[in-house]
Amino acid sequence: MTSVNVKLLYHYVLTNFFNLCLFPLTALLAGKASRLTTDDLYHFYSHLQHKFITVVLLFAFTGFGLVLYIVTRPKPVYLVDYSCYLPPPHLKVSVSKVMDIFHQIRKADTSRNVACDDPSSLDFLRKIQERSGLGDETYSPQGLINVPPRKTFAASREETEQVIIGALENLFENKKVNPREIGILVVNSSMFNPTPSLSAMVVNTFKLRSNIKSFSLGGMGCSAGVIAIDLAKDLLHVHKNTYALVVSTENITQGIYAGENRSMMVSNCLFRVGGAAILLSNKPGDRSRSKYKLAHTVRTHTGADDKSFRCVQQGDDESGKVGVCLSKDITAVAGTAVKKNMQTLGPLILPLSEKFLFFVTFIAKKLLNDKIKHYYVPDFKLAIDHFCIHAGGRAVIDVLEKSLRLSPMDVEPSRSTLHRFGNTSSSSIWYELAYIEAKGRMKKGNRAWQIALGSGFKCNSAVWVALCNVKASANSPWEHCIDKYPVKIDSDSSKSETHVQNGRS
Repeated sequence: MTSVNVKLLYHYVLTNFFNLCLFPLTALLAGKASRLTTDDLYHFYSHLQHKFITVVLLFAFTGFGLVLYIVTRPKPVYLVDYSCYLPPPHLKVSVSKVMDIFHQIRKADTSRNVACDDPSSLDFLRKIQERSGLGDETYSPQGLINVPPRKTFAASREETEQVIIGALENLFENKKVNPREIGILVVNSSMFNPTPSLSAMVVNTFKLRSNIKSFSLGGMGCSAGVIAIDLAKDLLHVHKNTYALVVSTENITQGIYAGENRSMMVSNCLFRVGGAAILLSNKPGDRSRSKYKLAHTVRTHTGADDKSFRCVQQGDDESGKVGVCLSKDITAVAGTAVKKNMQTLGPLILPLSEKFLFFVTFIAKKLLNDKIKHYYVPDFKLAIDHFCIHAGGRAVIDVLEKSLRLSPMDVEPSRSTLHRFGNTSSSSIWYELAYIEAKGRMKKGNRAWQIALGSGFKCNSAVWVALCNVKASANSPWEHCIDKYPVKIDSDSSKSETHVQNGRS
């Protein structure tokens, strides 16, 4: 306890060092000013008259610099509101129901000799499912619930349209926004990218204007949601006085794997139906009705390394069935990507006290390489109030909880989201933010850090600052179940979980 108090005192003194110095300096100047006489003021005025040109130039340069700063600085990007899709109750699936779906999919596969099926494959799926951290109220697409399951293109389109349209209708209803006011549209879906594109589907459904700047991002994995936010932010810095709409989703019907390759079977146990729609604005007048201001986005891509590029890869198995293969290098690759992302984000958000400690240990390690084993790990909790770690699986949450030295409450939104909704890919970080709001924990000035991992390999971060005491939006996905969380989840680990680090990422 004493060491904690010393650390907090050090942090307070160093962070507020200039403020602490300013008080005695102000008192000193006030004392000097109180002793000035009328003659002193007259002499000072006379001195300025002799330096009139210098004074005018000084004010001119100061004014020019101020105007230049105001004109060139990036305009704030506000998060007006967002909506997470809540599927209808009849799509809920328990762990046993998911196992039935797997059995039906294998049974419906006419290319497989059912009599020769290896029962250990279903046992493997059951073990992964039971230890994944998912509960009994996640959601499956209608096509897979049907008997026999429908894995058709039409079923895939039906799933994605229901998710996207459902999330957008709720968003537009909550904020009373006219869809024709939207000038920028970014839709991301990694596995399902039909023609016409998903962004074109949104334009058609909601009759968006003809000069909209629309984009569809595909194949970018679970971290594509932050990529979409970053793209929308850059576009809002260019196109003034407009709205940007970001839609993040994934398709389960298209991504289900029906083969026997165990490294491809894991994602079946983790991914569930979900999606989110986010409304951003650069209009100054929207600040008062917005929830957050975007502080930072940091994108890290380690795909130049072959191991990083191939650790999560879609392809054919030995029998020609398509799936996503997770390599044994995924843990090390994810760790490297997270570390690089934190190294970039840290200087942007960490207080001076943490930067100073890291710098000191960095120099010390260079000088005393043999005696100091590791660099100082900054305490991100001094800069961040809430953590939204991508709910890719229980293992990935465990790893980041340990490496960032987080408390159980810090990772509660991620664990609860994984339990209630499963891995909803790029939209999971929005269900987590909605959880924090539903618990009433988001206060004015709080910072929330969304961090997501994705194939390629990528680690992307977004930091938001609350503009008010944020309350949950109408029809929040947690509206009818928030009192049930957090739930007690068995913390026993298993070797099989090492394959679940990021699911399909």
